[in-house]
Formats: sequence, structure tokens, C-alpha cells
Amino acid sequence: MAAASRVFAFRDARWAPDPVLEPSAAVRTPQPVPLVIDNGSFQTRAGWASADPAVPAEPLLRFRSLAARSRGARGGAGAETQVGNDLGSPEPLRWLLRSPFDRNVPVQLELQELLLDHVFQRLGVASQVRPGGEAGDTGPRRGPGGAGETRPGPVGGLGEGSGCAWGCVDHPIVLTEAVCNPLYSRQMMSELLFECYQVPKVSYGVDSLYSFYHNRRQNWPSSGLVISSGYQCTHILPVLEGRLDAKNCKRINLGGCQAAVYLQRLLQLKYPGHFAAITLSRMEEILHEHSYIAEDYIEELQKWRSPEYYENNMHKMQLPFSNKLLGSTLTSEEKQERRQQQLRRLQELNARRREEKLQLDQERLDRLLYVQELLEDGQMDQFHKALVELNMDSAEELQSYINKLSLSVEQTKQKILQAEVNIEVDVVDSKPETPDLDPLGSEQSLEDVESINEFEPLFAEEQPEVEKPVAAVQPVFNLAEYHQLFLGTERIRAPEIVFQPSLIGEDQAGIAETMQYVLERYPKEQQAILVQNVFLTGGNTMYPGLKARVQKELLEMRPFQSSFQVHLASSPVLDAWYGARDWAVEHMTREEGWITRKDYEEKGGEYLKEHCASNVYVPIRLPKQAPRTAEALAPSRVLASSTGNPGEQA
Repeated sequence: MAAASRVFAFRDARWAPDPVLEPSAAVRTPQPVPLVIDNGSFQTRAGWASADPAVPAEPLLRFRSLAARSRGARGGAGAETQVGNDLGSPEPLRWLLRSPFDRNVPVQLELQELLLDHVFQRLGVASQVRPGGEAGDTGPRRGPGGAGETRPGPVGGLGEGSGCAWGCVDHPIVLTEAVCNPLYSRQMMSELLFECYQVPKVSYGVDSLYSFYHNRRQNWPSSGLVISSGYQCTHILPVLEGRLDAKNCKRINLGGCQAAVYLQRLLQLKYPGHFAAITLSRMEEILHEHSYIAEDYIEELQKWRSPEYYENNMHKMQLPFSNKLLGSTLTSEEKQERRQQQLRRLQELNARRREEKLQLDQERLDRLLYVQELLEDGQMDQFHKALVELNMDSAEELQSYINKLSLSVEQTKQKILQAEVNIEVDVVDSKPETPDLDPLGSEQSLEDVESINEFEPLFAEEQPEVEKPVAAVQPVFNLAEYHQLFLGTERIRAPEIVFQPSLIGEDQAGIAETMQYVLERYPKEQQAILVQNVFLTGGNTMYPGLKARVQKELLEMRPFQSSFQVHLASSPVLDAWYGARDWAVEHMTREEGWITRKDYEEKGGEYLKEHCASNVYVPIRLPKQAPRTAEALAPSRVLASSTGNPGEQA
């Protein structure tokens, strides 16, 4: 591989704002079709689920699950909220970015509401026309949070006291959630969807299970071991007879986010001179395009010790830099002209500051003279009140301030006049003439001349050189190479943390150990069934070599001559959305898996209707209070009778 072919420039691509889409008529007729939202901690994907060819069978919106709210402009505008691709680039706003997720669980429902507002508004979701509403009014409404917050359409006939005071959505919602999602998180999400958006029904499912069922082929077993690695977490999910075995699911708190932070720290330690240029966005780009999983990590490190292997496999990432030469190519006349321009700018700046100071001092002096006139006119009450406002104690202190301000005003006026007189200043870079050191005019002797000639080389003046054409000064080193990041073992060290969390100091088991632990919880017969369909999905499984690494780990942990199969999702990032869409199209007219508003009101927000790709519903079980027996009540009655009438005891 040629050296030039291994130099890669960072794209630093800016996100294009999502347009407001006009949905086709097929999404509303004959009945509103489901809206599928893959609510991921890294990216949100949304689109329609319909068998009609006129409706696109792909997500129409894809944006980062981030929001940023500014503090308001100086011109008086309120705080502005930007969501997803409207941010343009995350790096300038990194300290303002907020996510509704803690790991992979949504906990900040205010931010989650902003993401849903963005989805509904950009997809052109129109509210159902109710009594009192105007047909055709489908424009977005501004929410109470200021500019940038929207609600997806009109609210016909709903008052301010209702939960949907700014808009409602009449499409069924299919939403992904985390594995073994906490009941409180689901309860808040259901409350948001049913109370705020007035959705007719909603269905929750696990993204990795949707991906698992989307990739099913003929003669595929309904059981398997799903390895899902995303932005924040990695899950090992056993699936038996088509249903999730939630009791034996395991989670590793490592994903693409931790790999990007680890890679950033490695390169910042390696290149401290480019600390600010090594950003998280660029690290994510390196992980997505230049990293890979080593089949044998120790053996791969031994290969990187070879200089030849290092030169052939090392990638150079080019940071942006200025092509300005290190040396100056300006002539003396150009330098003098530039000095004069800078001097004129400084003079104008100083003159402006003097005028502002003079105006401010003059206003203060006029105020003090007005207070002094009150004293001369005998208005003592107003005079003392003015002294208190000025934080002064006596007329002598007032007179002292007047004298100081008068002197300051006069000095400032003199400086302004002097600056106007001396506005033309010549910058002369010549040495002063040498004064005559022989005032007597005596003639020097021959010996004096000879002694002077001996020391003349030591004190010789520099002779002015003839102006020569200035050639372009070449830098002493290659600026492009100085602004390059050399990626060697960093290409395998960052993604390796999901197999060896100890690399970043995490006291957790890696994928191989966790997979073995999950398998050992089953009999040997079920272990053999699970390993026949090991399925890899999630954005963090797209590294080259991951499938081979999992196969190697299974080969080491499985019995001799046992068989297993490892499959990678056709599209690890989008298959969750495609699987949710397939499920919604298949179950559009069924009741299985859908939570209606009646179910929500009767059974609570944490209620879940199970289906093939859902979590297992575990209802809240409150401990029953033991009935109070007569023996337990007797002591309390005696105590009440003894303390009930203190007057009689007295």
C-alpha cells in the first residue's frame, strides 16, 4: 500500500437540518397507519409502517438523540431549542448538549418530549379534526417552551385543562425500549404518549429482538443467542422458542460511547499538541471507518511490533491546518505600511475611548453641579436626599468630587486636542546620529588612528543591505505531517474494550465471559440449541473481524467437535426499525401487543402487552398489610383509655 493512500482526511461533516415532510394520503386512509420510532440512545429513527407501495418502507428521519437549548440572544429573543440534525455540528455545542437517556434508558422525559415533538413535526403529522377544530389546519404550533418547541398540529375542541393542549397524534405508535426496561420509565413514557399526544394505542418492543426477527430466514430456529452492542450498553439475550428469557439476560455497561472516549484519551496523551483538535466526533469517525476487532488480540499486538507491519497497516489521519508559511515574505515598505495602519487603528480606538470617557465624566459633573445648585438655592431637603443617593456625607465631599471631575474633564479635552494636532505620525526606523565626541576639534595622532582601527571590527555598524527580492521561506518541517495522527495499535485497542473491559479499568466481564456465563445457566441440550443461532446486531457490531472473533471465542468454550453458527444482521443499525415496521404491518388489525388508552387508564402506565419482540411484563407487586387482630388492638385501647382524659386524672 502506498504511503499517500494511507493518509485520510477527517470529513467533519455537518448535519443537514431535517425538512418538514408532506406525508402521502396513504398514511391516513382508510385509517391512520402506525408510526414506527426506534428510540435509540445514539440515534432516533422514525417512519411509517404500511404495506402500500406509495409509503416508503424505510425510516424517513434519522437524527442524533440530542438537544441543546441556548440561553437567549442579546436582542431580547427567548431561549431557542435545537434538536438532532438542526444542531449542525455537535462540537461547538458540546457543553450544551443534553440527552434524555441514562445509559440506554430514557429518564429525562422533558428532553424525550422534545425529540418526539421533532419527529411529529418533521413527519408532518396532522391532528385528527375534532369538534371545534378547523379542517386543513395541519401546521405546527409553538409550544410553551419558547421558540423551537413545536406541537404537531391543531387541537380541535380541547381546552387548556386537557393533557393535549397543543396537539395530538391520531396514529398508533410502535416504540422501542431497553431490555428489561424499568417500570417507572415505561410508566412515564406511556403517560407522555397518552396524556400529552393523545395517541390511540402504543406498542413497546426491544430493538435487538425486532432485528432478530427481521433477519429470520427459512429453516431458521426460533431459539438463539442475541448479542446486541450499541452506543451505551452490550446485551446478551437468550431467546427460547421465540420468546425472550428475561431471567438470564445480561448487560455489559460498555459500548461505542466508551470506546470513543477511550480512543480520545489515547490520542490526546500521544499528541498533547493537538489536544483540542482530537474531538469525540472525530474519534467516532475513526471507530466507524478505521478500527477493527483482532481475532487474537495478543497475537495482533505482536504483529504491530514489526516495523514493516506497522508501516503497511498504519493509518494517518490528517487534521486541518493553516498553510501559512513560517517565515515572513513582506518587504520593508510593506512592513512600514502595515505598522502605520495599525498605528492609525490604535489612534482611532484611543480617540473613541477618550470621547466616551469625556462624555461620561461630563454627565457625572453636570449631576454633581446640579446637586451643588440645590445647596446654593437653600433647598436643603432635596440636597440631603441627593447626597444620600450619591452615597456622600457632606458638602465638602461633594466639592472634592466636583474638583476631581473638572480636572479630569479638562485633561481629557487636552488629550483629544493634542491627538488631533498629532494625527499624522511618521514611523522612522533609523538610528540616531552619533554625537561629536571631540568638542575641541583636535586632530588625532597616527597612533590613535591605529588603535581605533584595531577595535573597529568589534564595533562596526551594520551596513544597510540592498533590497533583494524575498523568496518564499520554506518551513523547517512538513506542516502536513506535523498535523497528522498516526493510528497504529489504537485501531484495535479501542474496540477491544467490549471483550476486555479491564483495559479502561472497568471491573466487568467481557462478551466472551458473559456469553459463557449465560450458556452455563442452561442444560447442555439447550446450550446446543442456543449456539446454533448466535446473532450479532447493533451499531457497535459493525467492526470488521467481530464475527470471526465471536466464532473463535465459541470454539474455545464449546466442547470438542460441537457445532455452532454465528450470523451478523444484514443492517445492524437499521434492522431494528425494519423489524418493528414488519411487526406493525403484520399486527395492524390485531389486538396482540397493542396497549390502548383503556388499558392505560385501567392498568396503569407500566402495563405491557407482550408479543414476540417485547419484554416480559412483571407487574408491580405491593406487599399486603397484615390484618390487625383483636390481640394487637387490645394494648392500644388500654393505652388510649389511660391517656384519653387527663382532666379526670388531675
